[in-house]
Order: sequence, then structure tokens, then C-alpha cells
Amino acid sequence: AQELVESGGGSVQPGGSLRLSCIHTGYPCMGWFRQAPGKRREGVATMYTDRIGQEDIRYADSVKGRFTFSQDKATNTAYLQMNNLKPEDTAIYYCAASNNGFCRLRTPDFAHWGQGTQVTVSS
Repeated sequence: AQELVESGGGSVQPGGSLRLSCIHTGYPCMGWFRQAPGKRREGVATMYTDRIGQEDIRYADSVKGRFTFSQDKATNTAYLQMNNLKPEDTAIYYCAASNNGFCRLRTPDFAHWGQGTQVTVSS
């Protein structure tokens, strides 16, 4: 069974919003990454939750103030709310999970990946 199940991609006009969802099995570190055609996969946001439930969230500079990472711990669902979308946000977005102690905006930190969902921002 797939460990990470994503949903919520689609097409919007510039300035629009989308929310991505990722159902997982309870990892302490969750991340969102994206890969545009011809480009390397890059980190968008990560969230580390410690044993007492405190969250440490980090964002790529390119999405700060526009994207919000949240989680519903009761359902182990991670969300990426994307507002004020720009054409340069167009990419396949991947949910990722880690339990190796690292939780940075770096793909090698993450061993578990979702199937990816397409986000297209175009007028």
C-alpha cells in the first residue's frame, strides 16, 4: 500500500489558490517539494513535529507569505495551501516524509515520496 497519497492539484489563473493534501502514516517530518519541467526537484516547505507536538515549519523563500503548511494530526493529513499563485509555481508537487532525524528543504533527507500532483498556473 502506498504510504503517501496526494490529491488537490489542478489548473488555476495567476493570483488563484489551490490546496494540496497528503495522507500519511504519521511521520514526524513532512515536506512538500516540486519539480518543473527541465528543472531539479526543489523544496517548498517542511514541517517537523516533536514529541510534545511543537511544530517547526520552514518555507522556501520563493513561497514565503503565499503558501501555508498545516497538518491535521487526528487524520495524519498534511496540507499545502497555495495562495496568489504565479506561473512560475507550475510544477509537479510531491509530498514527502522522513523519520531519519533530518527535515530540511533537501530531497536526500526524505526517503518516502508521494505520486505527485500537477499544478498549472496559466492565464
